Amino acid sequence: MRRLFLSRSTLACALLVAPLCRAQRVPTVYGYNTNGQPVTRLASSGTEAIVLFFVASDCPISNRYIPEIRSLEEKFAAQHVVFWLVYPNVGETSSGVRQHEAAYGSEEHILLDPDHRLVAFAHAKLTPESAILVPEHSDAETFRTVYHGRIDDRYVQFGHERPKATQHDLERAIGDVLQHRSVEQPNGPAVGCGIIGRP
Repeated sequence: MRRLFLSRSTLACALLVAPLCRAQRVPTVYGYNTNGQPVTRLASSGTEAIVLFFVASDCPISNRYIPEIRSLEEKFAAQHVVFWLVYPNVGETSSGVRQHEAAYGSEEHILLDPDHRLVAFAHAKLTPESAILVPEHSDAETFRTVYHGRIDDRYVQFGHERPKATQHDLERAIGDVLQHRSVEQPNGPAVGCGIIGRP
């Protein structure tokens, strides 16, 4: 995978989601699609929320949550909620991600995050983990993170799984955003596989 080399000033701007970057005409690159092209927009104007789902092709727990994410997307897409599957692990390849998506169902919004820009923005540590970004303005170019953590409480710890979830933290948080309420944070930690960064 190609690496993106940035000057210090460009890197500093790329890490900030702020009007200063737009004034300097430096687009924010959130990651790359499966064709290796940079993704510079996460949503269009009118989007109420963006849900990031951090996934790894070799993490069994995140794989088991993909149907749940699909279900949430079907429920909330009509309410202007955009879902992205984010592959943050260094070493994930475009071809590997395409094979993984083919096995689990196609997804329009797929992003590889080898530079961990969204990982840092969302404070993600594990796959699977989720985050909700809310546009600060109608232009859908600046965001704030209002939720990050587990999808639900199905996993108590690694290797210990409930028959079904009793608390649906992410779904509740999306509802809070759409109802313009204070967003309740997860009631417990996420359980999964650590995100792999550069050596």
